Amino acid sequence: MPQEQFCCSVYIIQVSDTENSKGGSVIRYGISTACLYPLETAQSLSKLTETGFQLFEIFFNTYGEIRQDYLKKLKSILDSSGASVKSIHPFTSAFESMMFFSDYDSRFTDSLDFYRRYFDAAGYLGARILVLHGQRDYHHSSLSEEEYFERYALLHEAGRRSGILVAQENVNRFRSEDPDFIRRMREYLGAGCCFVLDIKQAVRAGKDPYDMCRAMGDQLIHVHLNDNNRKSDCLLPGQGEMDYEKLKQILQKSGYDGDFIIEVYRSSFLDFDQLLQSKHFVKSLVE
Repeated sequence: MPQEQFCCSVYIIQVSDTENSKGGSVIRYGISTACLYPLETAQSLSKLTETGFQLFEIFFNTYGEIRQDYLKKLKSILDSSGASVKSIHPFTSAFESMMFFSDYDSRFTDSLDFYRRYFDAAGYLGARILVLHGQRDYHHSSLSEEEYFERYALLHEAGRRSGILVAQENVNRFRSEDPDFIRRMREYLGAGCCFVLDIKQAVRAGKDPYDMCRAMGDQLIHVHLNDNNRKSDCLLPGQGEMDYEKLKQILQKSGYDGDFIIEVYRSSFLDFDQLLQSKHFVKSLVE
């Protein structure tokens, strides 16, 4: 397992194991800036605040967007609209296999140092969660599950020291696509892990999203909300066949008190009227 010396970031938010970043008893709703990709991130945030959204996941798309001058631009948009950020998504998600889950230990250490830039960016924007994809093409990897868990634990601890929770998302074609893997991860790490449920990613992987939700259990802290039907695995919430009442019952049973973040692709809707309809649907869902 790679050896790592941790350094605290500048922006510190105290997060306890029992708290796990859960935001209170009232589930809020919001949206990811990725929904308007490839619109540039600050423009996406601005348009979405104009549409009435108040809670966000910021999906960074390039290195320049985690520089201080760009973060100030994002913060200005948030402050002027009274909006807030719950989570961030690294633009390097596609490279996390190489960065954190390879046989090259010094690259792990360097990558962890780079991710502290994300932790600082998240702290500056007031976010509590960093979404992790993890290891892709794992069937061809020599890395064992235990080694994966231990490397994740180092990353999770580095995030905690900066006040940020590194949350494992279930992602198609990644190790995390399997609910049984998620169960073993939760059993192995206990309170030392946390999860993001993405409905479309479970459906895309041919897995039951309700089973994935159960697998994450009381360590689930964040939900990417979307919908699906037999023709599409990614629709706006309310436009497919997803049984949200069933999902809410599972979440309630596990004690979930995080939030719902709408996350779809720009091709998933025709215009902003459809986006507003989905916004109202999710608002009624959480109320």
